[in-house]
Amino acid sequence: MTVDQIIQELELEVFAGKNKISKPVKGAYASDLLSDVMGRAKEGEVWITMQTHKNIIAVASLKDLAAIIIVNGIKPDEDVVTTAESEGVVLLGATESSFDICGKLYKKMERDAVV
Repeated sequence: MTVDQIIQELELEVFAGKNKISKPVKGAYASDLLSDVMGRAKEGEVWITMQTHKNIIAVASLKDLAAIIIVNGIKPDEDVVTTAESEGVVLLGATESSFDICGKLYKKMERDAVV
């Protein structure tokens, strides 16, 4: 599965990193604590969060995450989008809650693993 497949399946908005959406996705991690993500998220995962400050870009870059999905219809500031573009981080948006996005993403990953 790739980031662009997740974008289509979950109807996500792309804020930054359109040229990087062909990245493979190895899993997902949901958390709003930066230290938790730094300690537990794995390379190639999609990070699901409601955080929108610039530090999320640094964490995603450090961990080499496939993308960040910001939930609840929250939009990042232009400064965050610009930083994501310059760091090569895919930044996405969802209108749904973390719970709903996690469930849909889990279902898609499970379905794709069976195929």
